[in-house]
Amino acid sequence: MKIACTMSNARGGTDLLLWSLAARMQAAGVTLCGTVQTNTDCGDDKPCDMDVKILPDGPVVRISQSLGAGSRGCRLDPQALESAIGLSEAFLPQADLLFVNKFGKQEASGRGFRPLIAEALARDIPVLVGLNSLNAEAFETFTGGMAERLEPTEAAVEAWLWAALGSDPDRWAATRGARQSA
Repeated sequence: MKIACTMSNARGGTDLLLWSLAARMQAAGVTLCGTVQTNTDCGDDKPCDMDVKILPDGPVVRISQSLGAGSRGCRLDPQALESAIGLSEAFLPQADLLFVNKFGKQEASGRGFRPLIAEALARDIPVLVGLNSLNAEAFETFTGGMAERLEPTEAAVEAWLWAALGSDPDRWAATRGARQSA
């Protein structure tokens, strides 16, 4: 099972890390599937909207409900999340990697991206998941403790991604044409 998670204590740190790594992996020619959060700056004075980009090429889907002016906190929009999942599913057959911006409450309860994660693992597609402390125990249960916990640094996560692909950036770029014509 090729699944790993990363969790940053910095607000928006995991989102920013996954966003950056997704861009780097795509630039190296890796075909991605899944989501990364686009609005990583969600400070105290900013609205707390959750917009995710569907990998590889968009669109961006807002998966939070609008709670109105002055509201504090976010609430997930289940229909929007289902839309994001459906859009992501379409890319799984061509994917080299699956990114899931967060293993949240929906996934902890068996819904959300959890079936897509299971499908990717069944197809031997490596999975990288953003995790928060609230859902860490449910994630561990889901993976049977088999997921690797990665330090929230670009170097650590990128090293795992290339190892999970069984390659490195130089070899991947050199064999990209052969894979695309197959």
